[in-house]
Amino acid sequence: MDAAPDPHRYAIVDLIRRKRDCGTWTPDEARWIINAFTAGIVADEQMSALAMAVFFRGMAPAELDAWTEAMIATGSRLDYSGLGRPTADKHSTGGVGDKITLPLTPLVAACGVAVPQLSGRGLGHTGGTLDKLDSIPGWRSDLPPARVRAQLEDVGGVIVAAGPDLAPADRKLYALRDVTGTVESIPLIASSIMSKKIAEGTGTLVLDVKVGSGAFMKDIDRARTLAETMVRLGTRAGVRTTALLTDMDTPLGLTAGNALEVGEALEVLAGGGPADVVDLTLALAREMLAGAGVDADPAEVLASGRAMDRWRRLVRAQGGDPDAPLPVAREHETLTAESDGVIGGVDALGVGLAAWHLGAGRARKEDQVQAGAGIQLHVRPGDRVRTGQRLVTLHTDTPERFEAARRALAGAVTLLGPEGHVDERPLVLGRVTADDIR
Repeated sequence: MDAAPDPHRYAIVDLIRRKRDCGTWTPDEARWIINAFTAGIVADEQMSALAMAVFFRGMAPAELDAWTEAMIATGSRLDYSGLGRPTADKHSTGGVGDKITLPLTPLVAACGVAVPQLSGRGLGHTGGTLDKLDSIPGWRSDLPPARVRAQLEDVGGVIVAAGPDLAPADRKLYALRDVTGTVESIPLIASSIMSKKIAEGTGTLVLDVKVGSGAFMKDIDRARTLAETMVRLGTRAGVRTTALLTDMDTPLGLTAGNALEVGEALEVLAGGGPADVVDLTLALAREMLAGAGVDADPAEVLASGRAMDRWRRLVRAQGGDPDAPLPVAREHETLTAESDGVIGGVDALGVGLAAWHLGAGRARKEDQVQAGAGIQLHVRPGDRVRTGQRLVTLHTDTPERFEAARRALAGAVTLLGPEGHVDERPLVLGRVTADDIR
């Protein structure tokens, strides 16, 4: 961050009022707000009021551009231009059962692209990639920049937490948004994600924008607006950016939880796994490879076993033991079908909340998670079941959590009559590129 901003250059109360009353800031005012907040000139309660004004009034493109640029400038910007291979990263807006980063990173690395994958921890009903990986004995995600670069040169992929010097303004602002009900603001989501992704120095970025009950974006129109906003920010910053809109009405795969999802990711790398997890992994890999200008067939690389080999190297490089058994919860409970019929739907939000109640997620950032806790699904929409057949298995170390999980799942798995029919819903609902926003 540059020299401390002039505390008398603007009056923050006037800027709050202007946004509250549907006005706009100049780019210089937007930059000053971020710099003054980071420097402690703008108080937390003032920034909270301003965030709420943005939640209701939004930001014009010029405001958001300056705001995002200022967030990036509060920290360092990494540069991987000398790696000798193109770089690509993926970001998901968060969902239930979303373990795609785990097979995707080694797959794209095995195709010849360096993947500096920045990931985060879960909060609420959406899982976090770093929480999943923490279930691998010895795994470390807090690597210094020099170690990250060395691993990219050697292995081709790394999955790490954002360092403290990467867009630190975002970390400070997100803590306020999380406790003031402003997390869902599209400009604040877009600037939060893109400030870190631009600062990390990747050449190509593919965004997985989730849509549905288990996602922050519940409808396709808001999801597309978010995708277009982020693609525009990335493109403007010189990052080749595309986005896929993907379904999150139903959980991805058959597991929601930490070690459970790692196990499922390993199935994919071994050539098996649920079809939707495989399909989305390949779809995102193709986007990343196209953006990086690499001509490779990710399906062939996955089938060859080279992605699994790369996974094992990646885990070892980050201190983990790829051969160690994954944690298993001490207690289990299975819910069964009460009648014959056809599974009409499996609600992602209900499954995510149940996994959270079982200990797989956290209510506050400082909460601990249970590595083995979570949900194992035995059915998918459209499956035909008989009375007494297994539907869901609950996993936890603390059996007193079962009751809350059962309540969360009430109505989450819907059962139609024996003659019921479910239309197949596409996994990828849309695509946004730079050409779509010009």
